[in-house]
Amino acid sequence: MKPLVSLSICAALTVPLPAGATISDLFCDDTARLEQQLLRAQGATRVGQGMRGPDALLTVWITPSNGEWTLVQNYANGTSCVVAMGENWQAVDPPQDPA
Repeated sequence: MKPLVSLSICAALTVPLPAGATISDLFCDDTARLEQQLLRAQGATRVGQGMRGPDALLTVWITPSNGEWTLVQNYANGTSCVVAMGENWQAVDPPQDPA
């Protein structure tokens, strides 16, 4: 019975996992280098930002020519990480004040 359990565990570990990003797939770099790559290489523009906590700032970058977007988390230590990317960015206007 023991060899069968071992064989089953080995078989389960060799099954490919579904595609998708994991935390180990994050791209991190010095904030200045990452921003230059977004600006120069991808033609992206920073369109928004907000504090996530005392040591982290989230920024949204879009590439107007193709609608791709990138969400970057900037840390107080000078490192930034791409945490999400996508396509078909659509800007929405804030709701109008009914006054």
